[in-house]
Amino acid sequence: MTTMITFNELRKIKDQLPSGSMQKIADELGIDVETVRNYFGGGDYNQGKAVGIHFEKGPEGGIVQIDDTTILEKAKELLAN
Repeated sequence: MTTMITFNELRKIKDQLPSGSMQKIADELGIDVETVRNYFGGGDYNQGKAVGIHFEKGPEGGIVQIDDTTILEKAKELLAN
C-alpha cells in the first residue's frame, strides 16, 4: 500500500523522535542506520540503501510517496510511547 505525505510532515516526525531512535529503528528492523536516515531525507547511499520512498518537489517541501511504511510505522510507535 502506497502512502503519500508532505516532506515537511515526514521531517516533523523525524525531528520529534528521541535521541537514538534512528539506531533503535535500524536494530529492530535489522537494517543499517544510514538506511533509516535516508528514509527521512538523508542521502548517504554509500552506507545506507534506498527503501521504497520517492520525493517530488513542490509546496510544503514536496510530496513523499512511500511504498514501504515499515520504518514510518516504527517511528510513529516510538512517538506514541
